[in-house]
Amino acid sequence: MLGSTGSIGRQTLDVLGGLGTAFEVVALAAGRDAAAFARQVATFRPRVVTLADQAALAALALPKGTIADRDPDAMLAMATRDDVDLVVVATGGIVSLGPVLAAMAAGKVVATANKETLVAGGHLVMPLARERARAMAQDAGLTGGALATPLAWVRPIDSEHSAIWQCLVGERMEDIARLILTASGGPFRDLSADRLARVTPADALAHPTWRMGPKITIDSATLMNKGLEVIEARWLYDCDDGRIDVVVHPQSVIHSAVEFIDGSVKAQLGQPDMRIPIQYALTYPRRAPSPAPRLTFEDLGALAFAKPDTTRFPALRIAREAGLAGPAASATLIAADEVAVERFLAGSLDFMGIPRLVEAAITRFAGGPSDAPDLAALVALDAEVRRWAAANPAGAA
Repeated sequence: MLGSTGSIGRQTLDVLGGLGTAFEVVALAAGRDAAAFARQVATFRPRVVTLADQAALAALALPKGTIADRDPDAMLAMATRDDVDLVVVATGGIVSLGPVLAAMAAGKVVATANKETLVAGGHLVMPLARERARAMAQDAGLTGGALATPLAWVRPIDSEHSAIWQCLVGERMEDIARLILTASGGPFRDLSADRLARVTPADALAHPTWRMGPKITIDSATLMNKGLEVIEARWLYDCDDGRIDVVVHPQSVIHSAVEFIDGSVKAQLGQPDMRIPIQYALTYPRRAPSPAPRLTFEDLGALAFAKPDTTRFPALRIAREAGLAGPAASATLIAADEVAVERFLAGSLDFMGIPRLVEAAITRFAGGPSDAPDLAALVALDAEVRRWAAANPAGAA
């Protein structure tokens, strides 16, 4: 697992703890939360661990049989180990794209909550997934063909993409009319444009239905997260942008849906609990009892839906346009957004400055011809965009 101490990482380990001996945690990697990491290591006793904080890693008391990998490429080595079958990517940033590509080239399954994997690197990741699926299609064997699909090799952990994935099982893409991504709308869906300019980080972190990390919570409030999911959907399902819609659904009970050419709609419902999509990504194609609370239909009440307002929430429009412009624009988008969110939380950028800064970054760095940058080019672009976005005073181009 890459990113074990973040929100998704902690919930993944919670799920794994409930699955008994079905899984063994072989390797754990995290950033700088050494105290939480030490507790995880003591509980799961992996064979190898690493931390971005090298001093904290050196001071870590390891159980017998666990070693520390201090190499800068430790995550890549973990993702390609012979005793690893599945790599869970719960980190933020482009740092995980190299390990993801290496894992897939080595025949590992990747379950990812990392946006950069597909938003910046979908053109590199999905050809590998399709190649693995084609190889499995030639020999279905004991799997019954469950691995003969790209989504068996790049398994989405996001609740929306897990929902669409579950709705598509057994279906043909040529029978799909629309993919419908649902959005809670965040805490500000009813605020005026004037009021949006004055919201505080504390306001934005108070999500009405989900409990997530700060970055994704702010992205939910700006609707940037939904724009990133549109780009992910284009790569995951090989679906053109015109067949991907977004609808605001404040109750977060319908996690997403698929409309078919005959007019029928298939939706996936459940409580807003990330442990459900995490477990599905781990146990696919099977299901197992989950610690998540059950959905009780008679207690649901009314479910509401609305079109997103891209005037008050321009991040959704900006992200969709970047996705259509190509991988360089998408990579710029996600790098600039991460810096913009950090600046908003630190108080150096207002809430509406987030989409303003991101759009200015795309204008500056992704105005050239669309191409397919390799991993080295994406890493270099990411660093350049981050430096610029951190220094830009107010999102001016």
